[in-house]
Amino acid sequence: MNNNTSSSCISEILNVILVLQQNACPDNCLDSCDRPVLGGGPNCLICNTRPIQLFLCGANGVALTMPTTKDPVTGGTTSSVFRVEKVDNNCCTCRVLEENPDSTSLNPYVATNSFFTVDLSCVCAIRCLSDTFVECV
Repeated sequence: MNNNTSSSCISEILNVILVLQQNACPDNCLDSCDRPVLGGGPNCLICNTRPIQLFLCGANGVALTMPTTKDPVTGGTTSSVFRVEKVDNNCCTCRVLEENPDSTSLNPYVATNSFFTVDLSCVCAIRCLSDTFVECV
């Protein structure tokens, strides 16, 4: 087993996603997590986010969920969809995304002000969802 904490395949993929989000581009390419540009879809002309789900080692295939608010009093809502905001060695800071309450919107997610940092050595899988546009990120 390789215990090199300075790099992992998950960390490398998240770094690619972060760079792509920072340089959002409307070109289409192969449909994989590390495809080289954020694609525009039929409902999205310019995408700025590649939403992800994270799966922790030993979690029996259940996606990680986090609160959609920082306020524990009004909390209770969680989401398993995130936006990569920062990757630092083997740690990743993500923004929690929640489903868009506006059913007429073409954008499936809205940004929250809820963030978390995960140790990527605990992550065993990543699932990328369709590229989209998220306002206020």
